[in-house]
Parts: sequence; structure tokens; C-alpha cells
Amino acid sequence: MKNKTAIAIHGGAGTILRTHMDSSSESQYTAALREAILTGDKILSKGGRALDAVEAVVKKLEDNPLFNAGKGSVFTHEGRNEMDASIMEGRTLKAGAISGVQNIKNPITLARTVMEHSDHVFLSGGGAVDFARKMGIVFESDAYFFVQYRYDQLQKAKQNDTIILDHNIVSNEGDKKFGTVGAVALDSYGDLAAATSTGGMTNKQHGRIGDCPVIGAGTYANNKTCAVSCTGHGEYFIRAVAAYDVSCLIEYKGMTLKEACDFVVHDKLVKLGGEGGLIAVDSKGNVQMPFNTEGMYRAYKKSDEDLVIGIYT
Repeated sequence: MKNKTAIAIHGGAGTILRTHMDSSSESQYTAALREAILTGDKILSKGGRALDAVEAVVKKLEDNPLFNAGKGSVFTHEGRNEMDASIMEGRTLKAGAISGVQNIKNPITLARTVMEHSDHVFLSGGGAVDFARKMGIVFESDAYFFVQYRYDQLQKAKQNDTIILDHNIVSNEGDKKFGTVGAVALDSYGDLAAATSTGGMTNKQHGRIGDCPVIGAGTYANNKTCAVSCTGHGEYFIRAVAAYDVSCLIEYKGMTLKEACDFVVHDKLVKLGGEGGLIAVDSKGNVQMPFNTEGMYRAYKKSDEDLVIGIYT
């Protein structure tokens, strides 16, 4: 008999309030989350690997302009789209990460290529782009990444001289969203994997890197414990080593997945001032999706349970 499988995804956390979301937007986000997670679940249900499932899910989210990753990436202060991504598999603890890349259609695929076809874990900027060309990674023009409302966010941010966390329309609505996408999965072989991708912060300083591509901060997977993908104010997740800490609490303190996730998100990060959330799946197929904000785009599917999709608290 095949072991049970589980997959969870997120599309960012923050001030996501029902009162600020019209029914059309809500149904668009729900449909996008459904399509993405079913893509991953289909791979797992056919005996596919966790690593393939998380990459496929994140690619779906990167291709959707609703999310701040890939095509929907926000603009830097200079008017560029700079993307970060990372991926990790739990059996060997192999990982790949890239940061500060431009014009890469699917940054998560480049991160996996770094993991599987280089001697390194982390490539950045021009070096990562050169490697992408050498490996035949798909590039897109600036026009592909141009999303009007993202560009409008940049103009607003420049006017107010602020850095905006994803589609934060803080001056109008008090709305603050941390735009990262991610997936975690357990396959029928008992292997775990995690993947995370982001376009960063609107109007961010050139060269800024958040937690998303930092192994142990935004992404972590270990078959002994769990797979984790984070979304939130990256600086705090780096300082908390958030993803790895969930794994450590399970491995060294004997906590359950729920206890470890709740401690990191609702205690450790809160004390630092860090807002956001994470998704996690453990080696037994338990899933947790805690967040300390008003909402988080999220979904999970276990092989023996119905699909669950959530947006608000």
C-alpha cells in the first residue's frame, strides 16, 4: 500500500481583510490556489516526487500576475523586477537558491537547476543569470513582467518615500500583504521538499535580499522532521532563522509540528516584531499553516482528505 501524501501552498500573508476584497478578486485568488495545489496533488497521487510537485506548484503561482513572484513581481526603486527563489529536498538536504535575477520566467526552476547542476547552493545577480543562459533556462522580456497595477504601486511608494510589502495600499486602505509564494510536500516515498519564490518589496533598495532565498530562513526541508516555506517581513524571518527553527524544535526538543510552528510564528517572530506566516508538512503527513496577520492565501490537500483553501483568519 502506498504511503499517504500531503501538499500545502501559500500565496502570501498580511492584512488581507474580507472588507477589502470584492467577490471577483476573492474568486480569482481561490481559483488560482485551487489550480496550483491540484497540479501538485496530481503529481503526488501518481507516485511522483515531492520535489517535482513543489516546483510545479510554484511555477503555476509564478506564472499568475495575482502573486508577487515571476510574472507578478513588484518593482524595485529603479523600476526593475528582481526575483529570488529557493528549493530544498529533505532526503539529502540538497538545496538551490538564486537572488536578484531579472527576466527569468520561472526563478524556482533556476533554483532547482543550481541545486542539481552546479557545485553551489546559492547564486546571485549576474552570476545566476549567466548560469541560467548556460543551462537553457527560459527568459522573458521586460514587457512580460510589466503589470500595470504593480507599476502604479511603485509610483505611489516613491511619492510617499516608503517601501511597500507586496500590494500594500497602506495610504488608502491600511492594506499590507507580504508577497511570497511557496509549497511544501510529502510524497509516497516518505520524502519531503519545500520551495519558495518572490519578487521582493516594492521600491526596495537595489540589492536587498529577504528570507525567501536564504536556506533555513525562508525555506527548509529535512525528512527527519518537516518541510517549511515562509512568507512575511523577510528581515525578521532571517533573524529568527524561522524555517530551520521549526525543524530544530521538532528534532531537538521533541515538539509536534503544531507546537513548533505556533512557537515560531506566534511567539518568537511576534517578540521580534515580525509579521507573516508559514506552511509546513511533517514526515507523518501532518500540515500546519499558522500566520500572525489578518490573512494568508493558503491551501492544503492530503491524499485521504478533501482540498482545503483559506484566505482570511
